[in-house]
Amino acid sequence: MAILPVEEIEATIRPPVGAPPRFWAVLLRNRKFILGATVFLGLLVLAIVGNLVIGAGARRTGAYLPNLSPGDKTLLGTTSLGQSVAAQWTQALPNSMQVGLIAATIGTVVGGLLGLVSGFFGGKVDAVLRVLIDVFLSVPSLLFLILIASLLKQTSVLSMALIIGLFAWSWPARAVRSQALTLKERPFVNIARLSGMSDIEIVVREILPHMLTWLGANFLNAFISAILAESGLSVLGLGPQRDMTLGVMIYWALSFGALFQNLWWWWLTPVLSLIVLFLSLYLVHLGLDEVGNPRLRR
Repeated sequence: MAILPVEEIEATIRPPVGAPPRFWAVLLRNRKFILGATVFLGLLVLAIVGNLVIGAGARRTGAYLPNLSPGDKTLLGTTSLGQSVAAQWTQALPNSMQVGLIAATIGTVVGGLLGLVSGFFGGKVDAVLRVLIDVFLSVPSLLFLILIASLLKQTSVLSMALIIGLFAWSWPARAVRSQALTLKERPFVNIARLSGMSDIEIVVREILPHMLTWLGANFLNAFISAILAESGLSVLGLGPQRDMTLGVMIYWALSFGALFQNLWWWWLTPVLSLIVLFLSLYLVHLGLDEVGNPRLRR
């Protein structure tokens, strides 16, 4: 009876990685992913180009007549202080996306690393990290976000993203830990140990690839949650004081009574932007799930 090489034995028992062959080719044919990514990138490009065209002068107080409705001279109308709503939007949208990007990156990377270490190595390391994860999961994050933001004298876009990212890692850490506990008992991991691979190599080359699709979906969810958290804190008056975001736009609109004065263009612009932004990211998430999830894969 012929003895197969270790590589062939490993290939026969290794479970399929979350992403199928020609992953990007299949993903780029998914209509939901293409639609969501197109809308998301279109909003970003429109805001960047608009910021270059309009300029910062339109955001100054008294640059236009106050309370002008959308028209030819003012594309999205003006505020009660004579500021262009379009100029504010071109600054607010990239800043809100920056908050989501930084917070989601921190939460996904930190949570993924801690979950892998806790689930794969086990022992005392797992016991300590499991208690730490459970503590952060049991803490009401919104209350602590409000407390930390209120204690800071000046909040910027970066500090707001760091505050939100501080509480964004516990859920991915718990999920990654559960998957690592299951995957480390699989036969392909035992074969990798017999072939002389170190623990770090096994984690990076054997276990991590099976979680990339899920981590990508978690990144999108964390992105949406971070923008929503920033908007909520900003509406409460705890957002960045010197930087404009979508939440800050809503805060100033409510503070100056835009609802009572029927200045619908002032508050409707950031609200619709948040809705379209969330919808585009949700479509991207659905596209990734349909391609990467074996149960939904066509």
